[in-house]
Amino acid sequence: MSGDRHTLRIANEEIRRKALHWISKAPIGWLVEFSAPRRTDIQNRRLWAMLGDISKQVEHFGLHYEPEAWKLIALAALGKEVRMAPALHGNGLVPLGISTRKLTKSEMSDLIESLFVFGAEKGVVWSDPTLIQADAASTRKVAA
Repeated sequence: MSGDRHTLRIANEEIRRKALHWISKAPIGWLVEFSAPRRTDIQNRRLWAMLGDISKQVEHFGLHYEPEAWKLIALAALGKEVRMAPALHGNGLVPLGISTRKLTKSEMSDLIESLFVFGAEKGVVWSDPTLIQADAASTRKVAA
């Protein structure tokens, strides 16, 4: 093991054994970090499709917002910190973007689910075929 940083995705027992070996050989003082898997590209595409649909169809407190703004609104609703910075001349605040790149699969699922519920409450018509199917399935459950 050479270098200062290594990442293994535990996909099978062989990789698990490799991780154990690396831990047993790591110098004292090294940091070992375990994390849940990050969000997937499929989740990311679904999120942006949903944000696009919401931005086209939903008025929020009398205003329409771009998908990026809806992302910040949704992340804040889930308790993610939305940081603000003073504008260049101090005349107002500017939201500093939050990246969804570092969200775990579970966190991204929660975000998508909250947008799905919000969209259902607002009557959003989804453009993503998988969301249309999920919407139809949930409607059938409610009607039953």
